[in-house]
Amino acid sequence: MSRRHDATGSPPELHADQPFYTIGQVAELLGIQPAALRRLDELDVVSPGRSSGGQRRYSLNELASLREVLELTGEGVTLPGVRHVLHLRRRVALLEAELAEARLRLGE
Repeated sequence: MSRRHDATGSPPELHADQPFYTIGQVAELLGIQPAALRRLDELDVVSPGRSSGGQRRYSLNELASLREVLELTGEGVTLPGVRHVLHLRRRVALLEAELAEARLRLGE
């Protein structure tokens, strides 16, 4: 029985933070070597989930982060700089969500 897939190739019920893709799939999607993905994990640039067997599994959110990493490193940003940029972007997103929630509570 086949399941329908969306434009990203993932099942529609897949949540953006649910670990799903293997390291080989991600390497192929991004056009990089699996060793590069392992290094990014070891350096804490990304933190993929793990399968019950301990293998890395990447979510759609991780895939998006990896695309950002590749874009930033392509622009000459160092890996420590990339970590900092990604952290700041996540923080800004959280603050924007908190602000939107506060505005809803205040009826703006």
